Amino acid sequence: MWTIPNILTGFRLLAAIFLGLGYALLPRPIADILGLALFIAAAVTDWLDGKLARAWGQTSGLGAMLDPIADKAMVLITLVILAALFGLDPLILLPATVIAFREVFVSGMREYLGQAMNGLQVSQLAKWKTTMQMVAIGVLLGFGIFQHRFGMNSFGMDQAIVADILAGREVDELGLRRDYTIAVWSRWGGTGLLWLAALLTFVTGWDYWKKARAVLEARQ
Repeated sequence: MWTIPNILTGFRLLAAIFLGLGYALLPRPIADILGLALFIAAAVTDWLDGKLARAWGQTSGLGAMLDPIADKAMVLITLVILAALFGLDPLILLPATVIAFREVFVSGMREYLGQAMNGLQVSQLAKWKTTMQMVAIGVLLGFGIFQHRFGMNSFGMDQAIVADILAGREVDELGLRRDYTIAVWSRWGGTGLLWLAALLTFVTGWDYWKKARAVLEARQ
């Protein structure tokens, strides 16, 4: 039962739990670094476990059950963390709500319809949706690391000096410009990617609903 692909899937499930515990119990930026490392490791194993299971002929009912649970646990937990980190910013909260609703809605439909929906092939757009979610969340988690670095390295500095360093008028011995630039790009780049992920999530969720509706109507 506990083949290597299933162990990797189980790791993803535990990683989601420890990612949440890390932000709850550890100071920043340790929590940010640990969270990003766990998220990247989970994203890699998400791709690897399925590939190994198919290549080695080790697909199993346990893996089929745990895989979507691990994926949704990681996505939903990190969305809660991002909502907290960004102070319930509507630019983060709105796409996060769309993604969370779709994941819960589709899970409920799959549970109700059971075997009737198991034959549906995962569309290429759904795979892009998952990839976009992972990239967006990873970029936004990385924002906290460079935000903290910039804040710590500029702590106690006169604001005029900080402005001069960022403008290139003063020597940047501590790498403030680098940290600030990466933080800004990860903040707004990650937000844009999250909105794109939410759009893909909505489209794939609507597609799933149309397919599920046909099954529902056939049962009437």
